[in-house]
Amino acid sequence: MAFLLNPSFNPTPKCLPHNPQNISQRFCPCLINSTISMTHVHRRRCDCYDLHKELVPYVEAWSWQNSIVQERKTLSERNEDFADSLIVLQHQPVYTLGSGSSEEYLKFDVEKAPLDVYRTERGGEVTYHGPGQLVMYPIINLRYHKMDLHWYLRALEEVVIRVLSSTFAIKASRIEGLTGVWVGDQKLAAIGIRVSRWITYHGLALNVNPDLSPFQKIVPCGIRDRRVGSIKELLRLTFPSNSCSLENNNHVNDYELIEITHESLIREFCEVFQAELQYKHTLRGISEGQNGDLSYWKSKAKDPHRIYKA
Repeated sequence: MAFLLNPSFNPTPKCLPHNPQNISQRFCPCLINSTISMTHVHRRRCDCYDLHKELVPYVEAWSWQNSIVQERKTLSERNEDFADSLIVLQHQPVYTLGSGSSEEYLKFDVEKAPLDVYRTERGGEVTYHGPGQLVMYPIINLRYHKMDLHWYLRALEEVVIRVLSSTFAIKASRIEGLTGVWVGDQKLAAIGIRVSRWITYHGLALNVNPDLSPFQKIVPCGIRDRRVGSIKELLRLTFPSNSCSLENNNHVNDYELIEITHESLIREFCEVFQAELQYKHTLRGISEGQNGDLSYWKSKAKDPHRIYKA
C-alpha cells in the first residue's frame, strides 16, 4: 500500500486571508514553515459549516451529515454538480463504534456506560470524542477529486501531518496497516469514513488538548499496544521550559491552542483538497433556507443507532 501523497496546490490559498506563517510565529517564533514546491490548479468550491467553538451533540452532527449526503446523492443521480461541504466542530463527550466494531473493545458494561455510546456506519473500531478534540467531516464528491478510497484516507492523514509539521514542528507519520496519524507510538488523529456513491462522510478527529482519560475506558480503534496522545501533551514533552514553549510564549492557553490548530487545519485542508471555502452561517434558530441552515438538514434525518444513553 502506498502512503506517499504529494498533491499540488496554489501558493496563495483563498480560504483564509491571513499569512499562514503567522500561525506558527504566533505560537513559537522559532517554527518556520518548510518550503514546498507549488503549482496552480483549479480550486473546487466547498461550503464550510464552522462550529469549532461549539460542543455539538454527536447525534446532531450525524443527522446533518446524512441529510446533506442524501441530498447530494440525489443531485448526483441527476448528473448535477454541487459544492463539496465541510463541517468542523467539537463534540460533547461520546463513544462511537464503526459499523463492524466489536464491543469487546469497551472496558465497561455497555448497560452502565459512563457516556452515550453510538454505533454508526463509518469504518473502524471504537473511539472517543469530546471537548479539546477538533473534528472535520468532509462531504465531498470523489468523482471530482480521485475515485480511490486509499487516496482519500491518505489525503486526510496528509492534512493532519502538515498541520503538525508546519504549525508545531511536530514530525508525524503514518504506520503501514494502521489508519491515522502517529507520533512515535502515540495516535494523535483517528480517521473513520463512509463513502456512498463516491460521496464521503464522517472523517477525522485530531486531539488538540482533550481530557485523555476517557480513552482509558476503551481500546481506542481496537489497537491494544499503542497510546493516544495530544498536541498539548507533545508540546510539553518536546519543548523544555527554557525554549519555545506554551509557558513562555504569551501564555498560550487551551482556547488559543484550539484556535491555532483550527486555522491550520482549515488551511491545510484547502491545500490538500484544492478547496475554496465559502463559509455558511450555522447559528441555530436562524433560518436561511435549504442551502445554508443546518437546522434544515437536522430536521430531515433520523438518529444513529444508540447502544446506550448515559
